[in-house]
Amino acid sequence: MSTARLGVPRWAVAVAVLAAAFVGVPLAAMLGRADLGNFPAELASPAARDALWLSLRTSLSATVLCVLLGTPLALVLARGGSGWWLSVLRALVLIPLVLPPVVGGLALLYTFGRRGLLGHYLELAGISVAFSTTAVVLAQTFVSLPFLVLGLDGALRSVGERYDAAAATLGARPSFVFTRVTLPLIRPALVTGAILAFARSLGEFGATLTFAGSLQGVTRTLPLEIFLRRETDPAGAVALSLVLVVIAAAVIALARPSRGW
Repeated sequence: MSTARLGVPRWAVAVAVLAAAFVGVPLAAMLGRADLGNFPAELASPAARDALWLSLRTSLSATVLCVLLGTPLALVLARGGSGWWLSVLRALVLIPLVLPPVVGGLALLYTFGRRGLLGHYLELAGISVAFSTTAVVLAQTFVSLPFLVLGLDGALRSVGERYDAAAATLGARPSFVFTRVTLPLIRPALVTGAILAFARSLGEFGATLTFAGSLQGVTRTLPLEIFLRRETDPAGAVALSLVLVVIAAAVIALARPSRGW
């Protein structure tokens, strides 16, 4: 028996076209302002190279931190049972998604700054975090962690616990069940979450500026370099913006197979 394919209302198609234009037209307008002939020269400047290299390094580091911290956190949220503390923990994970990044940067500054809650003791130990490359990584991790955690939480709930329970009845310990049974089942979601965390880290601006500052080669990432150039060197700002657009498109291409888009 054949199954009829549901049609899409015409009004939905019209709204979808409008939504796509809302995103696509500004990107096309920016591309129209780009001086492609001068594009290599803009990217070859020391400030641009430093910003791009720093963004890639810190974003990769932040992604690793997100995976190491976010995977156990997602497991606790999905398999930790029920209770008010889990609701509080889930709400806490969501806070960076709704907070302005500048507020997140202030929170990090008052935690890891020289006079911060933990930063004071770190300074006594000779460890300075604020306005360093480490601060960039922490700021990016703060804003990117929820993307990975929420994706893994949903994946863990989708796969259920039947395979884990079967392994447990055979005497497998919880850590063995997680690494050998659960993790392979959610690997596509983990890969996608890591890619999205990397993309979010790469585009982070507000928390980085507030917590890490803008020092070339140390804390000035690509979004900060674009912000500084937009008044004095618009062509350079557009060139660097196009680099971020290309990287974002590559990230979407990488994430697409694992999500089935």
